[in-house]
Amino acid sequence: MKSTSPKLLILIASLPVSQSFHLQSLPTVIPSQLRHHSPTSLLQSTTDKDVVTELFDKNADTVDAFCRGTNGFWKGLIIQPVKDYVQIAPKAKFYDPKSPQDILDKLIAPPEIPGIPRPVWFTILGSVPTALGWYGYYKFCVEEELFQYELQSGKKVTGCGGYGTLFPFVFGVLVGFPLSFLHVPGGELMVQAAGAWILLGQVNLYRRVNELCKDNAEELGLSEQPLYSWWALLPPPLDVVVGLRQVHFLSEYWRIQRGEPYDKDIVAEELFPFISSERFTLKKFFRTPSLWFWFTTDWPDFDFEILQERAKKTQKQLS
Repeated sequence: MKSTSPKLLILIASLPVSQSFHLQSLPTVIPSQLRHHSPTSLLQSTTDKDVVTELFDKNADTVDAFCRGTNGFWKGLIIQPVKDYVQIAPKAKFYDPKSPQDILDKLIAPPEIPGIPRPVWFTILGSVPTALGWYGYYKFCVEEELFQYELQSGKKVTGCGGYGTLFPFVFGVLVGFPLSFLHVPGGELMVQAAGAWILLGQVNLYRRVNELCKDNAEELGLSEQPLYSWWALLPPPLDVVVGLRQVHFLSEYWRIQRGEPYDKDIVAEELFPFISSERFTLKKFFRTPSLWFWFTTDWPDFDFEILQERAKKTQKQLS
């Protein structure tokens, strides 16, 4: 019997959340980084909580203990030279995006607090030539930076850090694949568990980025949270859409926290406008070519009934 994909299982379990997002009517693209919103709209947009965040809040102590324990356990299995290299840097450094040497230094830099701004163009620069190998290091760094940032801020920890997020996945794949290939019982289950773990971590990462962006909504040009966290469970290339948006908005958040000057990310803000735009539904994405590429920004929207949002019913209509 063919086993079920972990991504499909998680997606099925998340359907109530996805349906609640599906009914939202969202604003149009806001191209300006300097756009301001009324205090009322900012307050309304930044106080909404999704189901996962509410669950985390109600079980904050349990989540905190689990995340700390998981990070500590996997960190204890890593050899000392690796731990020394990726130790949080004692002082944040400014990396000039116009300096080739600084770009190289930034690619191999250990995590910092506040986190290093890694814009989309920079992440692509590191990931493509290494066949996504560098992206694994990116994943470790952003998770460890958020973990240490929560610790140093005196907050409850809501993620397992770089060690607790990446290394269970790596272990599951490196051990599970050979076992599965040799038809050893449990091998395929281990691979599926590794996939489910990294997917759940990605969903949680998007949730945490949403929470961070609430603190700087106006500076980021946002009227609501930028990500649908459950989009991590969608098949490619749709999961890449939200992944690139996470890279962009987390980078911009860290840039603001570090007080660094604004530097336009041409990939996120010109070539692929959907990366830096306000949040949109799947229907809006498919019917709005102006979100897709630099050469489709002047294309009119597609007027297909199937791509139109369903209007919310008022309380009077429901009664």
